[in-house]
Amino acid sequence: MIKSELVLKIAEQNPHLYQRDVEKIVNAILDTIADALARGDRVELRGFGAFSVKKRDARTGRNPRTGESVSISEKVVPVFKTGKEMRQRLNAPAPKMMKAAAAQ
Repeated sequence: MIKSELVLKIAEQNPHLYQRDVEKIVNAILDTIADALARGDRVELRGFGAFSVKKRDARTGRNPRTGESVSISEKVVPVFKTGKEMRQRLNAPAPKMMKAAAAQ
């Protein structure tokens, strides 16, 4: 799912909201999460998961084409850890109809 599909889905579920307003809300949420991560904060959405940042130290890597050693600077990368409810939902047993269709 891409952001525009998310906006459409939310707009369909909330016919009292204009699609442009839903898009502004989604953008505001994502911008707020990105800003918090840029500050080094952790963002937790209960039942869904937690976003945080992790520092990767500088290291020596290899250029895959030439095999030459290359120095890689330290960087900060975003990390997402699923919440308990999300893990349970993803690992729930599939309904019987889906199992039967998959077996064919």
